[in-house]
Amino acid sequence: MEATSTSPFKIILGSSSVARRKILAEMGYEFEIITADIDEKCIRKEKPEELVMALAEAKVVVYEGAVREKPSSEEEARHFMKGYSGGHAATVSSVLVTNLKTGFRKVECDRVEIYFHEIPDEVIEKLIEEGLVLRVAGGLIIEHPLILPCVKEVVGTTDSVMGLPKALTEKLVKEAL
Repeated sequence: MEATSTSPFKIILGSSSVARRKILAEMGYEFEIITADIDEKCIRKEKPEELVMALAEAKVVVYEGAVREKPSSEEEARHFMKGYSGGHAATVSSVLVTNLKTGFRKVECDRVEIYFHEIPDEVIEKLIEEGLVLRVAGGLIIEHPLILPCVKEVVGTTDSVMGLPKALTEKLVKEAL
């Protein structure tokens, strides 16, 4: 597949993330998906920036210095969201671009800070009942209609929080060509 109707290169997305697919499509790229069958929990690094680079397609949520991955239970998701209420969290994403013809390879990180108003318990319960928060890093979905009113400020971009910073991706694709 071609990246655009006039582009002579193909893009392969190494992620099964629906959000990353959506963002890449919004950027006007056509792509195919080839994912690696890896257990991300086996890859450990101390710094969030080092972890996302090691995972090379990941986003992690950082709360009070601790890395938060997908919640392992409804209780953990509830605990995560109650912690964000009236507080703040950060997401750290990495983008890795490899030109398979030339061997060029570059990875960079993007960090976003998210500040929250109080998140009502009924909002937390509805989100848990819906189940989507159990499938995302840190149980954090700032673009969700129930959470949007609780978001006070985003320092950075929503696409980065969703897992693929557009500007950084575009920059690295251009550098790779």
